[in-house]
Amino acid sequence: MVELAAIFRQHGAAYRQKYSRRILPSHHQAMRAIEQCRTEALGGHVYKCPDCGEVQYSYHSCRNRHCPKCQQDAAQQWLQKQQDMLLPVPYFLLTFTLPDGFRKVSRSHQKLFYNLLFRTSAAATKKLAKDPRFIGGQMGMVGVLHTWGRTLTYHPHVHFLVPAGGVSEDGSWLPARKTFLLPVKALSKIFRAKFRHALQKSSCYEEIPAQVWRQPWVVHCKAVGDGASALKYLAPYIFRVAISNNRILKITNQQVSFRYKATKTGKIKTCNLSAEEFIRRFLQHILPKGFVKIRYYGIFSPGLRSRLADLREQLSQFQPDEQVFTDREPLANHCPTDEVLCPACGQVMHKLKLFPAHVRKPP
Repeated sequence: MVELAAIFRQHGAAYRQKYSRRILPSHHQAMRAIEQCRTEALGGHVYKCPDCGEVQYSYHSCRNRHCPKCQQDAAQQWLQKQQDMLLPVPYFLLTFTLPDGFRKVSRSHQKLFYNLLFRTSAAATKKLAKDPRFIGGQMGMVGVLHTWGRTLTYHPHVHFLVPAGGVSEDGSWLPARKTFLLPVKALSKIFRAKFRHALQKSSCYEEIPAQVWRQPWVVHCKAVGDGASALKYLAPYIFRVAISNNRILKITNQQVSFRYKATKTGKIKTCNLSAEEFIRRFLQHILPKGFVKIRYYGIFSPGLRSRLADLREQLSQFQPDEQVFTDREPLANHCPTDEVLCPACGQVMHKLKLFPAHVRKPP
């Protein structure tokens, strides 16, 4: 299988040399981490099977959040930590997308635009939810930023996982209609107005084309089931990187080929890019250093977790026994461990010693 790391190792040096003055430090760091992930450059451990004597070398992971290898178990670990947040009610997925006219400017001012995208979309949702015609109370939202399209194009948008209802001022639950959460046309207008008002305070406002403020903005709303299935639905959005290794098909003659699913037809197609263009597209999705891509709002805010626990208990009393979600209900069948199994006999191997980074060959 062709990996992203192999593309960086073969073509990364030429790319860095050509664009050395334009590559951000965070891009340099991500490329270097992905290139070195699970290689002798990062060191590792020696393991030995106590039964058959098999010896195995295990190299360390880079743990960079943009590395496809290091995100495989992260979704499951995140799911296990979200148990206390689940409410036994239906959930919806709201998606807010920045219009095309923003993308050139937002790519150059990522931290500003990503923060505004989070803040204004959450504020628009909370404002409309307080309207008694729809919810009439405070909602809870788990938001995650995405910046890519299926062919690695730049497409910044935010997904919010939202329970179907809210909390009144006296603490009681206000359920939404079963198949309806909020009117998306009204929500998109409020989102546009709030984003414009916030951006006017920055120096970037004059760089935005005037027609962007007159065109309709896109907000999608989709029902995604109950609490447990909703979190499982959201987890891939949170921990997916711009492209996974299993989508990359081959590297030939300075060209990278990868598969993607067409949005309109759902058919699997192949995208062919030069190695330089492939690297450029990937790097534009590297997040600014320290940027938080998962955020909690409303009743899911960290400071309201005790109140959320009370609400969860309150709602569970009104659910049929077979629908109540308990702390003992598993979110998945697998929980990652640090155990290394012997490839020969399957027994748990013992860790013998550590070999340091930058050793060309294991001892």
